[in-house]
Amino acid sequence: MSFLLAQGMTGGYGSVDILHDCTIAVEAGEIAVIVGPNGAGKSTAMKAVFGMLNIHSGSVVLDGEDITALSPQDRVAKGMAFVPQTSNVFPSMSVEQNLEMGAFLRRDDISKTMEEVYELFPILREKRRQNAGELSGGQRQQVAVGRALMTQPKLLMLDEPTAGVSPIVMDELFDLIIDIARTGLPILMVEQNARQALNIADKGYVLVQGRNRFTDTGQALMNDPEVRKSFLGG
Repeated sequence: MSFLLAQGMTGGYGSVDILHDCTIAVEAGEIAVIVGPNGAGKSTAMKAVFGMLNIHSGSVVLDGEDITALSPQDRVAKGMAFVPQTSNVFPSMSVEQNLEMGAFLRRDDISKTMEEVYELFPILREKRRQNAGELSGGQRQQVAVGRALMTQPKLLMLDEPTAGVSPIVMDELFDLIIDIARTGLPILMVEQNARQALNIADKGYVLVQGRNRFTDTGQALMNDPEVRKSFLGG
């Protein structure tokens, strides 16, 4: 069984369904990406997996445990870490304080995890006393991901991690995502930059109007003529 299996999700906001029988799975240690046109339901699928909206049908199973009925906070306690696209740092707090906030559920010594985050993101060690609001967009994203890693998650979920950053910073962030996955942590990512995301993905999901349109390895989707024509600009 997949490490994460969100199967047959139908639901949305209020009485309006955005997702229609949508299935997303992530294996241990792999990068899975959700791509598709604007309004396809990509971020909605991510929020459904995290419990931020109700699904009328379908289920979410994490590491063999059905967590469909759990709140987002309870899902964090079970090992999910979610990095939203916006408002994902505390701007008036220092980098180090932001990271400490990520460990709010922990009762053990967090110093080893903090050191691991600093090794992964050396610029954060350098700027650890600086307020997060003073950092560049790419550095703030590193703080947000670092704070998520402080929970010692079993699954890292990233919603549009490269939104609004320069192409150079985007490449750096994708490299960091690869580095994180190499530690064995499975990653589920929603990404607008479909070509770059599929390039690093073990598995890709192309959503259209809240439904699974294509599912395959990242490389197979990159090489699929219909996917290239419709979603990757030819």
